Amino acid sequence: MQQQGGREMGWTVIYEMIDPRLLMVVSACWVIGYILKNTPKVPDWSIVYIIIAVAIGLTSWMLGWNVGSVIQGILAGAFSVLGHQAVKQAGKRGDDS
Repeated sequence: MQQQGGREMGWTVIYEMIDPRLLMVVSACWVIGYILKNTPKVPDWSIVYIIIAVAIGLTSWMLGWNVGSVIQGILAGAFSVLGHQAVKQAGKRGDDS
């Protein structure tokens, strides 16, 4: 992992940026993303945008509508997508030959 300013860049840095109250939003986005991925009429490319929009909406509802909550919503949605991709790619680790 790369170091920036004495801190290791990775999951912990992103996790520390997200308000702990929003872990429910991250979990909800993960479930919604899974449902959307298994919905035939929803194109894969649109899932990320839908998740980010849902995360911003839920975060703004929980914390109030302001710039900080929009940023927190983007972080929560992005963390959800990143988490899904990390799990998915970790499962493929042994497939590369």
